[in-house]
Amino acid sequence: MNPVCKLCGAQAAGIIGYCPSCLRVVSREELLRPHVITRRSLGLPARIPEGGETRCRLCANACSPGEGERGYCGLRVVREGRMEYVWDGGATVGLLHSYYDPLPTNCCASWFCGATEGDNFAVFFYGCNFDCLFCQNAQHKHLEEGELVPTGEFVKRALAPRVRCICFFGGSPEPQLPFAIRASREILQRAEATGREIRICWEWNGAGNPHLVRQAAGISLESKGIVKFDLKAWDEKLALALCGVPTRPSFDNFRMVAEEFLPRAKHPLLTATTLLVPGYVDEEEVGRIAEFIAALSPEIPYSLLVFYPAYCLADLPITPLEQVVRCYRAAREAGLSRVHVGNLHLLGLDFPAFLSLVGEG
Repeated sequence: MNPVCKLCGAQAAGIIGYCPSCLRVVSREELLRPHVITRRSLGLPARIPEGGETRCRLCANACSPGEGERGYCGLRVVREGRMEYVWDGGATVGLLHSYYDPLPTNCCASWFCGATEGDNFAVFFYGCNFDCLFCQNAQHKHLEEGELVPTGEFVKRALAPRVRCICFFGGSPEPQLPFAIRASREILQRAEATGREIRICWEWNGAGNPHLVRQAAGISLESKGIVKFDLKAWDEKLALALCGVPTRPSFDNFRMVAEEFLPRAKHPLLTATTLLVPGYVDEEEVGRIAEFIAALSPEIPYSLLVFYPAYCLADLPITPLEQVVRCYRAAREAGLSRVHVGNLHLLGLDFPAFLSLVGEG
């Protein structure tokens, strides 16, 4: 039997308990209830910690845990009044999994970035400042499975002969941006000394401290890399229900990167994606996000991603084709000229076939 909304009886995700319409009228506590339950089961703080005397400044959550308590990401802890990483070495060590991915890869920017030869050095960071119920990389929450890699070893791996680009993702890089920025600068310095070009790219929710986001975007501008924001939801209550934290800082940082860096970019620096969670992230949500992007520049590439059942939303179906078509048309009608749909293989289609279906082939 399919889960239904507690208020109206319409179809809903079981753990959320409410359909998209009814989410708008329930309390903040009720919206956060699924996150409290799942995070406690993983040993992570149930809510953004508040009330402590020490504040973390790496991301928009601005956690202030008490002595001995962790921040929302699970990676930072207060020790003797100082906010530190839970491992020795601080920001000179990353908690991650890395691997080499032959180009062209399935990166969300692969449809426009043009990288076709060599390897992508893929860097999967453990930990995240969001708590998305639809997370399709939820293994990042199992921090004990990550590898602790010192900066020197990381730089060595990144400078392997076939590496042409580096992609920081996860989880999301925000809680470990000091490590990633430090390592990226050393990589680019060494690459330049030997005449190599290596792109530095970011795939994140983008809700980092603006000062750090600005540094990371500058590295991508310099290296001809790409900054990809996952703009998850526009409506504030929907964002809390799906992600556990406000998503507005992601949009604020997206605007900052667009306004400060796009005018100087001679390559497609900035892009955005949105996962089409069945029933929840619909054409109205996509239309509002697309209008926001188009107001900054109609040329910014925007990818809509087909959802597949995962993590806490495993009881939802793959995004129905009808929803994908409506969302695509909403993005185009908002004024964006470069709209793509990813994960179409889940629907037995490729993008040219999809364009034919919507009358653009």
